[in-house]
Amino acid sequence: MTVSTSAFDDTDETPEPGPEPGDLIAPSLDDPLPNLGAEGVGGVMGKRARLRASVLARGTVAFVLIVLTLLTMSVGIGMREPCFNTAWTGGGNQQYTHMCYSDIPFMYQGRGFSNDQVPYVSTNQSDYLEYPVVTGAAMETAALIARHIPGDTNNQGRWFYLITTWFLLAFACITVVALAGLNGRRPWDAAMFALAPGLLLNATINWDLVAVGLAAVGLLAWARKKPVLAGVFIGLGTAAKLYPVLILVALVMLCWRAGKMRQWSLCLAGAVGSWLVVNLPFMIQNYAGWLYFYKFNDARGADWGSFWLFLEYNPIHPIVFSASRITLLFAVLLAFSCVAIGILTSLVRFRPRVGHVVFLVAAAFIIFNKVYSPQYVLWLIPLAVIARPRWRDFLIWQVCEVVYYGAIWLYLADLSTPNRGLPQVAYDMAIGLHLAGTIFFCVQVIRDAIDPRRDPVRMSGMDDPAGGVLDQAPDVYGFGSPAPKEPEPELEQVPSGSAAAALS
Repeated sequence: MTVSTSAFDDTDETPEPGPEPGDLIAPSLDDPLPNLGAEGVGGVMGKRARLRASVLARGTVAFVLIVLTLLTMSVGIGMREPCFNTAWTGGGNQQYTHMCYSDIPFMYQGRGFSNDQVPYVSTNQSDYLEYPVVTGAAMETAALIARHIPGDTNNQGRWFYLITTWFLLAFACITVVALAGLNGRRPWDAAMFALAPGLLLNATINWDLVAVGLAAVGLLAWARKKPVLAGVFIGLGTAAKLYPVLILVALVMLCWRAGKMRQWSLCLAGAVGSWLVVNLPFMIQNYAGWLYFYKFNDARGADWGSFWLFLEYNPIHPIVFSASRITLLFAVLLAFSCVAIGILTSLVRFRPRVGHVVFLVAAAFIIFNKVYSPQYVLWLIPLAVIARPRWRDFLIWQVCEVVYYGAIWLYLADLSTPNRGLPQVAYDMAIGLHLAGTIFFCVQVIRDAIDPRRDPVRMSGMDDPAGGVLDQAPDVYGFGSPAPKEPEPELEQVPSGSAAAALS
């Protein structure tokens, strides 16, 4: 929006220059919460100070973000120390009471890695793997190293965890660097990922960071207007965890409105191609072993942390659904949510940003999914960074996730040793809090999409830095009118899909 300068007409003072288009956004001047905490790190940035978007400046930001990410993950890995010493190889519920549980060491013996069994190749059904093939490849790579470690299988299982953490550290660093590139002049927003409580607590529970990193690189490639490369990484991410395919669902909504379906088709082709390249060999080698991941998820009932378990544990009026009924309802509710998000994308005055739509689609998937493992929050954190980079709302949501993280382990401790943990009613309340926190952040994102004056990114003078071909693109369908074929030469043309231009 334009601010009148008439107040300066009769004075001798020259107004302070504002940030130029090439300047990086200083968090202490942009976000109220970092502004309050700036005194601890030297104070709020001065009015005359400038952060030029040079290669050196961006490299410095990336280096600091990587250091913060490594520090956060190091604390999280250190929290596993009680389990590393005894709980992963012994009995009891110490892994729950100390909240240091991880799936990783159990998979070494539980899925045949300690016996030289190769995922999807072994025909022993007890060794079938309930993970997609890229995750299986990461597991097998770590196992190849762990099997050469001296000692018994328990010791090798510990090393299997340690080796896997190095992979996860690498993908976490890849994610934070990609996020710094996705937010244009706002690279410091990626610190929300680097310092996220969800990253600290959940990074090494499972292999989810592999898919998170691949999805982030795919989004960065899309932002750099490389749709085929973006599709390749989205396809690889989908071959690690299913959720990255939702990026394609979000992009088709935006590309349809902007008339960029050709670019979306190229992205889709890249995704399908890369997914087939890594999946076809195992489909041919052992189709039953490859299919086990999909059959396993289809047969699941109401599982930990899910909306369906919340209904089942509800003390007022418990509602129980069969596994097949939940599968059907999940598909219906997810489809309904995507249709609603598509309608929102088409009807709002200014086309939503990529971050808005991707976050909403992924959040709908998580809310209605059959299971919510604590590490699933890692899927949403990078999308939250590009959807609504505001620390207050982000931390409100993260506090809800921290409460749920503690609740799930204490409830499992109670199941292991009755009356020594969290009762079922309290755990049900924690599930409700997790759902409420996610819905709260969704509401903030929807409000930004409807009113760009609330959107921190667009109020920074940008349209959609993660949009790639969508950034500053005019609308073809939806609320906006098609761009004129022959624009008037004396008038400055503003793309109807560009909220930043309209608000400037």
